[in-house]
Amino acid sequence: MDFIYYILTITLMLVASPFLLLRCLISSTFRKDFKGRLNGAKALPKLKKSLWIHASSVGEVRLAKTLITVLTEQGEKRPIALSTFTPTGYALAIEENLPHVFRLPIDIPIWLNPVFDQIAPSQLILIEAELWPCLLRQCKNRKIPVLQINGRITEKSLKSYKKFNKFFLWLTEGMTLFSMRSQLDAERLLKLGVPAKKIKVAGNIKFDTLPTGSVESKPVQLDPNSFLIVFGSTRPGDEGPVMEACIKLKKEFPNIIGVVAPRHMQRIREVEDLIREFNVEYTLFSNMAKRNEIHHQGSLILLDKMGVLNSFYANAKLAYVGGGFNPRFGGQNILEPAAFAMPVLFGKHMNNFEEEANLLIESGGGIQLQKEEELYLKLKHFISNSEDRQKAGQAASQTVHQHRGAVLRSIKVIEETRPA
Repeated sequence: MDFIYYILTITLMLVASPFLLLRCLISSTFRKDFKGRLNGAKALPKLKKSLWIHASSVGEVRLAKTLITVLTEQGEKRPIALSTFTPTGYALAIEENLPHVFRLPIDIPIWLNPVFDQIAPSQLILIEAELWPCLLRQCKNRKIPVLQINGRITEKSLKSYKKFNKFFLWLTEGMTLFSMRSQLDAERLLKLGVPAKKIKVAGNIKFDTLPTGSVESKPVQLDPNSFLIVFGSTRPGDEGPVMEACIKLKKEFPNIIGVVAPRHMQRIREVEDLIREFNVEYTLFSNMAKRNEIHHQGSLILLDKMGVLNSFYANAKLAYVGGGFNPRFGGQNILEPAAFAMPVLFGKHMNNFEEEANLLIESGGGIQLQKEEELYLKLKHFISNSEDRQKAGQAASQTVHQHRGAVLRSIKVIEETRPA
């Protein structure tokens, strides 16, 4: 199987190489990204017996940051190296000053071998769901323990893996342990034939990454009489219903201020165009930040900067989190606003945040919308009924508080599988 995989991968690379070369010539952004992946860990100093943590993108990097912080506090002496897959994840890791950050190279031995030579890992930690065949086989051949931390497997992934069950079992053959975030995730692994002795449930570290209900600073000075609603992590298809809801709500509640925060910053111009189509007055956050105030009550704020969303959640009374009306997206992080004690609204397709959605729905802190048209009605209800709003907000906050502690349990798993 190893030989077949390597041949297929190399063949695909050869077929794709003319297109990759052409794109590198056309796009400086792609060229920079591709070069970063090819370089791998070359820029790092030589490490010995390192703890290698792989975090694919922004969400996983945030989990890695919490894990690394607590590992260090607990006395971890090994040098830690952190790899990422996406450029946004890499940028966040650099911004957060995380240790020995590099881009994971293409999953072929010729590019992976220099990484092993450079950082000499004694253990590999995979955050959440990313499994690379060649990387795992290299670790198996080198007798390096591999753990999946905060592991998850969606119903959609389960169906896909079942179609290629033998490949999945070959892929995960070298895994030392799967530390899953919920019993449901563990049961799905069992259905795929993973031995029970290789599976543990340690909980969801995302609960440990969340704020405790306050932030250090406010991004802007808001009118104290305003009613702030945050539409966070919106994806294509979300902003239309959001605009329709805002227009109706503005007529009934003149003091509302809406904050739209697209999940990807490259969509800002696209979202601006859509807002103009609805003839909704808006202000870019980057322009507001210079003035540090809002000059017209009831405006729509378009958040065009990363890293300040939680500051708006801290001042909001209601939140809608995008990505849940399209099964292709599978939802976004609904725990962030929940931590600030407010009702959290989201769509029906939450396959990437299944556990979080179920917990919030059960507690009454999360409201799952079956249709986009419900957004306006549910927002209106909570604006009009402060008692229901406060009750749901408290339930959301309590749900977050009750499920903290997974990071310590995960570190215990790391210690148990640490090589002598």
